[in-house]
Amino acid sequence: MRHILKILPLLFLYAVPAFGETKPNIVVILADDLGYGEVGCQECTEIPTPHIDSIAINGVRFTDGYANHPVCSPSRAGLLTGRYQHRFGFEYNSGPEDYASENFGIPRNEPIIAERLKKVGYATGMVGKWHVGFEEGLRPVERGFDFFYGFLAGAHTYLPERFDENRYAGRLMRNGKRVTDEKEYLTDAFARESLGFIERNKDQPFFLYLAFNAVHGPLEATNAYEQRFPGIGYPDRRTYAGMTAAMDDAIGRVLAKLRELGLEDNTLLFFYSDNGGPTRNTTSRNDPLRGFKGNVWEGGIRVPFMVQWPGKLPAGELYREMIMGFDVHATALAAAGVSMPADKSLDGVNLVPYLTGETKGTPHDRLFWRSGDRKHAARVGDWKLVRETGGEAELYNLQNDISETRNLAEIEPEVLESMQAAYAEWDSQMVAAKWIRQDRKNAEVGGRLKRKP
Repeated sequence: MRHILKILPLLFLYAVPAFGETKPNIVVILADDLGYGEVGCQECTEIPTPHIDSIAINGVRFTDGYANHPVCSPSRAGLLTGRYQHRFGFEYNSGPEDYASENFGIPRNEPIIAERLKKVGYATGMVGKWHVGFEEGLRPVERGFDFFYGFLAGAHTYLPERFDENRYAGRLMRNGKRVTDEKEYLTDAFARESLGFIERNKDQPFFLYLAFNAVHGPLEATNAYEQRFPGIGYPDRRTYAGMTAAMDDAIGRVLAKLRELGLEDNTLLFFYSDNGGPTRNTTSRNDPLRGFKGNVWEGGIRVPFMVQWPGKLPAGELYREMIMGFDVHATALAAAGVSMPADKSLDGVNLVPYLTGETKGTPHDRLFWRSGDRKHAARVGDWKLVRETGGEAELYNLQNDISETRNLAEIEPEVLESMQAAYAEWDSQMVAAKWIRQDRKNAEVGGRLKRKP
């Protein structure tokens, strides 16, 4: 009997895939700081994105798809763990790697998607920006990835001639070893490495996490990419357009490789952005939403979001219920046949039955965001509670006011009270932040905080 009890949890973890014996390949493509209004399928006419748009044409586009957080690092932690990152104190960006808190990162007792998929036979690869752990034991090849090509920090220069020249000069790595001979524009290099991973693992189920640093600063594009946009007169905007085009081309190369190898129909592929666009920094646009990266208004958290899985999900569909980044994690595990033990439940949900119509209702009736003690948001149905830094509580009805222009807090006091109660209940289940953002203003090299004068 004791032997049976030992086996049962393993059977629960390694369940049979929901869609047959063949495990699907899983590709998650994450853009960095891409604004809601910066892809063609969401009415951007200035910068064509045909390959990104093709994912929406061949799959489902989410009108109300949200990132887990309004800035990069916590948002990625939510995706990788499938949980509100506040459950384990991951609430702030790190700041520059040299100054980051020594405990910055996803803790080892929070399994991430690569670790879970590797246990059920997946080859696991990551290409791009990590930004969820710098110290030994917290890096990609130590967290379930068989292959890693990218960088650990929050930003990196794109031009190889600048890799050792400025504050964005990164520590480009391949499987834990420093790369010193990269010659390609970084977005192109990430496409190359992704294609190599797919080619090497075409005969087994694989998980590819392609986490671009595009279109995060610094604003850098090759002349060839910028020259595609002679009609854009503003230099920064033209550079940004070139960066976006490079990312779209890279995604097109990944899609073409899947098609070439006959893998497209057996590949679940997600695309979304880690947060909204930082308009003042990069010229990005979040139209028609209010705000930008760092805000909990819609412009900081509602992002371009789409999925394709030919033959399993409908094509050319719009899905208008709200979803969040951690749903990517839950959907991928369900597709791979991985069931979660009850003591480590996910906040994300499997989206497939909702998208096929098998399950009625909504994946979530409420979602929450928190960035410190003075900034938070809650969405319950069409109602949105917002408290931005230093401000009073605001209340919006997103069905009637997607741009959050009419604060109804005084007009609907009962709704406001109900929303505040919902947020307080969620907040009580979370833990305090385990670190703050650190840089040379408040910390020493190595991460020790400076004493206040």
